[in-house]
Amino acid sequence: MLKRLKDIYRSFAVQLLILHVKNNVVLLFLWIFPVLVLRGGIGSTYGMKYLYVNPEYLGEINFWSFMWVGICFGGFLMSWNVTTYILNSYRFPFLASLNRPFTKYSINNSLIPLAFVLFYLGMVINFQWYNELAAENSIVFDLLGFFAGVAIALLLAALYFQLTNNDVGVLRKQFIKNKKKLPRILRNKKDIANDPEGIFRNAIDVDYYLTGKLKIRPVRDVEHYPIEWLHKVFRQNHQNALVVQLLSIVILFMLGMFVENPWLRIPAGASLFIFSAILTSLVGALTYWMGAWRTTTFVLLFLAINSFSGLSPEFENHAYGLNYKTEKARYRLASLDSLCNPTMIQNDLDTTLQILKKWRKKFGRGRLIRKPRLVIIATSGGGLRQAVWTVHALQKADSLLKGKLLDHTILMTGASGGMIGAAYMRELYLQEQFNDSINLYDPIYVHKIAEDLLNPIIFTALANDMFVPWLQFQDGDYSYYKDRGYIFEQQLLENTDGALNKRLKDYRQPERDAIIPMMFFTPVSATDLRQIYISPQGVSYMTHPVLSRTNDLIVETDAIDFGQLFANQDAYNLQLTSALRMNATFPYILPNAYLPSEPAIQVIDAGWRDNFGVAAASRFVLNFSDWIKQNTSGVLILQLRGEDKTDEIFTPRGGTTILERLLNPLGTAAQTSTIQDYHNDTYVNAMIQALGKNKVDIVHLVYRPTKNNQRASMTWHLTAREKIDVQNALYDKENQESLMRLEELVK
Repeated sequence: MLKRLKDIYRSFAVQLLILHVKNNVVLLFLWIFPVLVLRGGIGSTYGMKYLYVNPEYLGEINFWSFMWVGICFGGFLMSWNVTTYILNSYRFPFLASLNRPFTKYSINNSLIPLAFVLFYLGMVINFQWYNELAAENSIVFDLLGFFAGVAIALLLAALYFQLTNNDVGVLRKQFIKNKKKLPRILRNKKDIANDPEGIFRNAIDVDYYLTGKLKIRPVRDVEHYPIEWLHKVFRQNHQNALVVQLLSIVILFMLGMFVENPWLRIPAGASLFIFSAILTSLVGALTYWMGAWRTTTFVLLFLAINSFSGLSPEFENHAYGLNYKTEKARYRLASLDSLCNPTMIQNDLDTTLQILKKWRKKFGRGRLIRKPRLVIIATSGGGLRQAVWTVHALQKADSLLKGKLLDHTILMTGASGGMIGAAYMRELYLQEQFNDSINLYDPIYVHKIAEDLLNPIIFTALANDMFVPWLQFQDGDYSYYKDRGYIFEQQLLENTDGALNKRLKDYRQPERDAIIPMMFFTPVSATDLRQIYISPQGVSYMTHPVLSRTNDLIVETDAIDFGQLFANQDAYNLQLTSALRMNATFPYILPNAYLPSEPAIQVIDAGWRDNFGVAAASRFVLNFSDWIKQNTSGVLILQLRGEDKTDEIFTPRGGTTILERLLNPLGTAAQTSTIQDYHNDTYVNAMIQALGKNKVDIVHLVYRPTKNNQRASMTWHLTAREKIDVQNALYDKENQESLMRLEELVK
């Protein structure tokens, strides 16, 4: 028994595993990373797991999408074998005597890949069965696609190495054929000095290895071979391996050139494996060439790349439709104050007041006619989940009220995915009024808004954005660089059949005629956390707290009227999709847009200041409180939330770990949504004080998962089960009560 255990321990496969754990921790992490993602330990909030277990290709999850994942995994597997072969082969000199040494190395180096594949397949089967509700035959075809892809990659690599790699047997035949005298075998100090890689000095004892037919064979002694022969075999194998490494980088770069071609837009999970292959190659190259200097070289290289990336601001993401070539807008306190002077504010108030009056005319006047409720829809952030929730909830609520909800709505505002859903519903509402074929309540629109956005974003980030973006596109008179922000907008347009292919100015007249509600996008300036109010109307009255204009209080301008600040940069030519994207800039997933100002304003998600839209809604109401009191029966704010306002008090399970103290010293206090809810109560009370009792109502429609601890992820991808769960949440008891209350208040 002990001898058998010793034989296993001294086998080539086990010794390679020990060597990886001992010397190749960084490379080993590239296997650990996807495991952590699949287990939900990394990127669970953003749905990173879906990229691996639910890959999409041409909008479908099938044999072909998994085949692409398999091909790229095979490429990563080859890169792993190639890199570790370059780093470790000299420790196993017996390899040079074998026929096809790299193949034998790869077979014996398969313990880690094999364990990962088994784990991955288990995760895919579980996910497709439970989350995607896939049938057994569909799952089998998915797995066959994965294996077919791996086989394709390995066969191509095997063919290449079969044609190029040599061993000592080949060298012996070459010497005999050329009638050269075989080198004399010496094992003296001179030989050792000519052996810089330490082929014998650093050799690891191995007794057994697996052959190409998976048979166990004892290791042959190679000390009778000349050292220069062994060196020549390994050097030639290394050169061929480097070709494979360079090829993976070229492939990813070429894919980035055709990022808009759906046929070449491979699943993001597949591109993650290509990216891992590139990292494996880079780490291996630094380790091989730099030796003990590899860490220092990596740090210096990183600092150099980081410095270079900051030299070209023109490559930063832009808001499409704006003019970046003209003189930049001056972003100074003095210029901000000049953009919201009393005359300008009064002009904007008068314009909006005309919109309110036209809205009021839709409901008629008379002693027997009840004054209408003024409705404001405020929808929260939450990625694709909240977009689906907003569309579905508005469809059902408006249908229940027989079209009265959107008729009574004067304003829509909020953050992130919720505003994407609201903008989609508003556009459909506009089209319905001029096109009888549009059915606002058709479930197809929920299906369309729920289609994947994450895969093209991650693919573009890896295939294009990791290099310097250099491909350009034309939007009217202006040109911009393509990046993942551009692909996000293109995919959103594709998913919604081009319904959102509008500009701000396209909505100016429909809003002024009160045909559709006004809409405020409220992204935030990362420079100073001022809100940026984006609207086709002048909204300078939103840039100050209302009370600051009625007394002598000195209050700093805490918001920006986008249209006024960027009037000379073609502000109202802004693409609607760019406004939506800036309002929904997920950290890391989407790039922060840079606006044409001096200094440049970097835009981040509206959720940083007003994730629920209540702050903007209250400021609007306070500006027109006198008119609202005289002409309406009060204000109704319909809040479409992705989570309950009041949660149970967080109870920690135990003491915090050292990592938790370092990475998250504030704990749950860092959650801005909780702080905003506290502030929102103040805003609501301010509206009550201005309008009077019983004149302000808040109705909540909240997404609550139908099963505890199975909340749909806050990302740009939803599984089939999550889509069903989000829609079924409307039948929650509390939401049904809210719908009845909404009907009573509006009718």
